[in-house]
Amino acid sequence: MKKYFYHTVTERPMFLNQVIEFNENNHSGVYERIYKEKESVDKIYDKEDIELTNDIEKALREFALEEVREKEYPEYPSRLSCLYVSNTLEEAEFWYNTFITQGRPTFQIVKVEVEGRSFTGDAWNCFHGTKDIEKNYTLARKYWNNEKNELGEKPIVETLVDGKIKIVEIIKVNEKDMKEYEEQRKK
Repeated sequence: MKKYFYHTVTERPMFLNQVIEFNENNHSGVYERIYKEKESVDKIYDKEDIELTNDIEKALREFALEEVREKEYPEYPSRLSCLYVSNTLEEAEFWYNTFITQGRPTFQIVKVEVEGRSFTGDAWNCFHGTKDIEKNYTLARKYWNNEKNELGEKPIVETLVDGKIKIVEIIKVNEKDMKEYEEQRKK
């Protein structure tokens, strides 16, 4: 069954009718970023004393989330092999404005057609990974169970999708970031 979502494009511009497939063989940028820290994570799992950096904390979180998902929630897409989308245009606008405020290159908002799995959770339940692996697993279960966040905040909705994803409409374009992207490509 085809479902429709919105995606805020940040890594590189997308084009109309572009098809992306996420599965166990096709991974996302999150996968690439955390696997750079795999050696440090393995050392922590082996009880070596490694200084935690922001990137290592993220890797500890994502590895815990993936291990728990694989064992307990295999019906959900992997955060390491998915596209982060929004259920509504309003949610996509929130992410678009957030990324621009953070200084992250933000190119477009697109509408996508998805033939695959989806999971909608609360981004507040993403956590800083720690050296305490069991704590990471507990927090990962909280994320996948979509429990109320401990901050008592209104959820920040994030939806993950995998499978076959097609760009069916380009809704909004950030001309400034698109121009900078094109200039960088020419160099």
